[in-house]
Amino acid sequence: MKQQFKLYRRSNGRYYAENTTTGKQSSLGTRDKAEANRLLHARNEAAYQPAFNKQMAKTYLAAGDPRANTRTWQDVMSYLLQSKEGRSQKTRERYESAIKDSGFDSIRNLPLIHTTAETLYQVLKDSGKPCTNMFLHRFHSFALKLGWLAWPIIGYNQWPKLRFKERRGVTSEEHQLLVSAEKNNERRAFLELLWHVGAAQLDLVNLKAEDVEWNNRTISYNRQKTGRLCTLRFGDEVAEILKRLPTSGPLFPKYATLSSADRATRFAERVERLGIRKRSEEAGIPSICLHSYRYSWAERARAAGYPERYAQETLGHQSSTFTRFYSKRATVELPPMEQYEKRNAPSAPPPPAPALGASESNIVPFPSSNATGTVVAHVGNGPAESPTAERREAV
Repeated sequence: MKQQFKLYRRSNGRYYAENTTTGKQSSLGTRDKAEANRLLHARNEAAYQPAFNKQMAKTYLAAGDPRANTRTWQDVMSYLLQSKEGRSQKTRERYESAIKDSGFDSIRNLPLIHTTAETLYQVLKDSGKPCTNMFLHRFHSFALKLGWLAWPIIGYNQWPKLRFKERRGVTSEEHQLLVSAEKNNERRAFLELLWHVGAAQLDLVNLKAEDVEWNNRTISYNRQKTGRLCTLRFGDEVAEILKRLPTSGPLFPKYATLSSADRATRFAERVERLGIRKRSEEAGIPSICLHSYRYSWAERARAAGYPERYAQETLGHQSSTFTRFYSKRATVELPPMEQYEKRNAPSAPPPPAPALGASESNIVPFPSSNATGTVVAHVGNGPAESPTAERREAV
């Protein structure tokens, strides 16, 4: 087998190891030939062993799997997509879109067994997008689970961290400016609910009056992204907003007919017209978009001491990492310890749970997951009365 390094002695008497591939030389730090040969042998062995181990792994895989030498990353992507059968349409669409990403074109037809860490690092470097990192990591893990890789190409601790584009939430002042400038009742109510409930705009805009249960003060809907049922409890402030909206059918009949892109464009135009974007640029901070209301809710929830687990459920995040990212700009004021000690003292009776009917036994008073996957989160506090007959006639 060809040696990667050969011995070279310079005129000063020092010995060097010369790379037979690149021609580069590195000092062995000695003028003793016997010592130099020993160091050279160790260096050649260190270079040979990983290649030998890799060749052994390839041989092992090929012996048990005839396709081991030809299976590509496209095969991994296709099998991963097949494994999502039965998941929500949005989930499948998200994976389909990711698989078609041009950022993976350089490895799409590359055999797994010939992939190096440098190859994957180059994909991440060329893309620079968090979603590329996230899905490449998933492809890599899926290939390991299937036994198509004999070892991790990139070790767990060496995988690059996700880096998201800098974003921020809508401030209270900006929200008030947007709401006061909005003359259309439907759009104004939409912005107000975004501020209060933390729902994704696609979920909120598709709400129907039938999703609102006034007796139990809840709003229930299936998340567009995951298909998972979410149930939010609401209080007086949200109730007042809901009373201004239709009592049957879509809550936002006109706004719901627009695409997400059109809603985003119209919001951006208002942000521009009100001078919010200009002031943001002058302050050296990102401007805002409709999605910024999600960041705002997360920031306010954290500042108010809302438990992270509840915030994660309300926002619909599968991982707490995303919830922390959404709320990282929050300023948290720590309450005194005695406040929590008094609140949790045995002598203080717990607040009474709301009365629930037999059909509502799967709804809990705080955000959590249960056997049916229902999530209940509080939005505001206090009772909310059902709209009166007079208001229904007025609408």
